[in-house]
Amino acid sequence: MDIRRTILWMIFSFSLLLLWNNWQVYNGQPSLFSGKPANTQQAGTENGSTNGTAEGSAGVPAAGVPMAADTASGTAATGVPAAGGASSQAAAESEKITITTDVYNLVFDTQGAQMVRAELLKFGDEDDPDKPMVLLNNQPGSTYLAQTGIVGAPQGESFPTHLTPFRLVSSERSLTGDTLDVVFEAESGNARVVKTFTFHRGRYDIDVRHDVYNTGSAAISPSVYLQLTRDGNDPPNTSFFYNTFTGPSVYSSEEKYQKVKFSDIDKNKASYIKQADDGWIAIVQHYFAGAWVPVENRIRHNEVLRVADNLYSIRAIQPIGTIQPGEQQAINAKFWLGPQDQQAMQAVAPGLDVVVDYGFLTIISKPLFKLMTWIHGFLGNWGWTIVVLTLLIKLVFYPLSAASYRSMAKMKQVTPRLQALREKFGDDRAKLNAAMMEMYRTEKINPLGGCLPMVVQIPVFIALYWVLLGSVEMRGAPWILWITDLAAPDRWFILPAIMMGTMFLQIKLNPTPPDPMQARIMMIMPLVFGGMMFFFPAGLVLYWCVNNAVSIAQQRYIMHKLDKETKAAKR
Repeated sequence: MDIRRTILWMIFSFSLLLLWNNWQVYNGQPSLFSGKPANTQQAGTENGSTNGTAEGSAGVPAAGVPMAADTASGTAATGVPAAGGASSQAAAESEKITITTDVYNLVFDTQGAQMVRAELLKFGDEDDPDKPMVLLNNQPGSTYLAQTGIVGAPQGESFPTHLTPFRLVSSERSLTGDTLDVVFEAESGNARVVKTFTFHRGRYDIDVRHDVYNTGSAAISPSVYLQLTRDGNDPPNTSFFYNTFTGPSVYSSEEKYQKVKFSDIDKNKASYIKQADDGWIAIVQHYFAGAWVPVENRIRHNEVLRVADNLYSIRAIQPIGTIQPGEQQAINAKFWLGPQDQQAMQAVAPGLDVVVDYGFLTIISKPLFKLMTWIHGFLGNWGWTIVVLTLLIKLVFYPLSAASYRSMAKMKQVTPRLQALREKFGDDRAKLNAAMMEMYRTEKINPLGGCLPMVVQIPVFIALYWVLLGSVEMRGAPWILWITDLAAPDRWFILPAIMMGTMFLQIKLNPTPPDPMQARIMMIMPLVFGGMMFFFPAGLVLYWCVNNAVSIAQQRYIMHKLDKETKAAKR
């Protein structure tokens, strides 16, 4: 029984530690596990001179934010300098171009032909579901931009970058057929650049082509850079009880998926593959991602850097090739901007679906998600899909659960005898343990028999937890009655209350610990976990409620069966 007491104390202590850690993070204090506040408004500036607004290795200008500029200082409203030689007049004269498709309301800024706002029409805002969810944005306190440009100009010149004024060449601004081409053009440094963004009906992948024309008298060897710029803030309504990764990531066939923490960028400790001939770069957040996919089989250089306080960029720089005077070259890329739809993302680029990060349990989580998708194909409701999936998992693990419940039922039968032994031997731990072990041998009870089968199931349950937490399919998905969004907390707290009730029932079915302190801890556990579930997505709480209910039914069945066997043996 000492091992059980130890396990209970570990669980209880760890729960309190998690609660305290998340409370610290919620209040802007450093996490006990990472050392970085989860929602930092200002990143550290101690490395600003070397990793701040400096240009990249290929001469890419720092990521200026094309907001209304301060004409006196030439700096943007956020304090980010208008880098790359962009004047305040150019920023003031830039035009916002709104493009509408069946999945986007998207705003381009003619300064750099960069995307400065993207509304996802099929996803409601978390605060106001009647409004579309905003992914790209360019407002104080919320910066997330998609930028491209051309570098590699001779000394003293500059090719068109994301800070160069462009003009809109195309006329259509809304998708009426299956595709829509949005074309921008700019000329600088003996190079004319035509950017073509091709949108497709019902899709979140955008084809991007850069046509570069040599208008000078000498050959040029430009490179294209594909860049994402974002602040280091967590997405809105991030829960302090659970965190998903927000930040840059890099993928290559050589190093696979590499996440880069904002805190590591600040400390110049970011580790990722710098050069590859395949893969992609991205900035990911809960449920959504923006990702640039350069053309494959051509070397690209990856860079992740801090461009200002609490502002970061990730980019891929790829040579276009030598362009002779009067000639032109084109280079293609794809840009994903939308939900973490694993099936669609996998079709865009190898490995792009791994932005849905299940961690070290991916090998279990991936099959579980595929099973969920298959079940949903029949039921058409993600809430009932969770219920059926939980039932299937409980059915698969029934032999292990049965062994565990049988062991606990036997332990419950001998609980009065254990209490009598404690009263008999008092504080003599050696004699008490010897008497208990003798009783276990006589009754053929394994004191760990109720724990070990459950330990085997823990990885599956954790994997399912991450599947439910990370799947964008849960966002905005209704179940029944008051549950209108499985990714949001139950606003009436009904499911958390049911979960607490089922946990109390489970405790009552289990043998009462002989140690009074241990018994009190057991009674507190439902309150601790139930209280946490008030803030968890309803889909996760639904899973725990169904899991607990099925466990109670299985345990009652095993106990009833064991009672019948015991009575039969006494006859």
